[in-house]
Amino acid sequence: MKSLSLAFSAMVLIALFFLPTIHQRASASSKDNVETLRKLEAEFMNSAAQNGSAGYLAYYADDAVEVPNGVPLIRGKSNIAKTIRFLDNKDNRLVWAPIGGDISGDLGYTYGTYEFHSKDKNGNPAVQYGKYTSIWKKQKDGKWKVVLDMGNASPKA
Repeated sequence: MKSLSLAFSAMVLIALFFLPTIHQRASASSKDNVETLRKLEAEFMNSAAQNGSAGYLAYYADDAVEVPNGVPLIRGKSNIAKTIRFLDNKDNRLVWAPIGGDISGDLGYTYGTYEFHSKDKNGNPAVQYGKYTSIWKKQKDGKWKVVLDMGNASPKA
């Protein structure tokens, strides 16, 4: 009986030792982190490259706010749509790279640099450089969407 009790105690100790580790791994793998947003940023950019303004807007929440450089802010996805039709021109390409960010609960942010490639009035290639910050919010359906996006021009990096 004593050996059975000793064996049971050993099993309980082993379970107590490994159970927190197993639980921690399961929790960590199901939790969103900044890597989630970095992957979304890559999908977002590819969607804009492939589908123009419609692909870009697919990552915006309906009540998103755009804070563009040098002009008043724009409220609502439908109003933002009126300002980004330039992405439908095949000569125009917007590329960006997140440098950092974070997530806390259902809000997250990313920031980084961007380049806007186009052609000037003479048809020559032109590039504008800038920095951006995007604030993401997890929607009721579980998808992350941009709720606030801002950018400003800067000299070449």
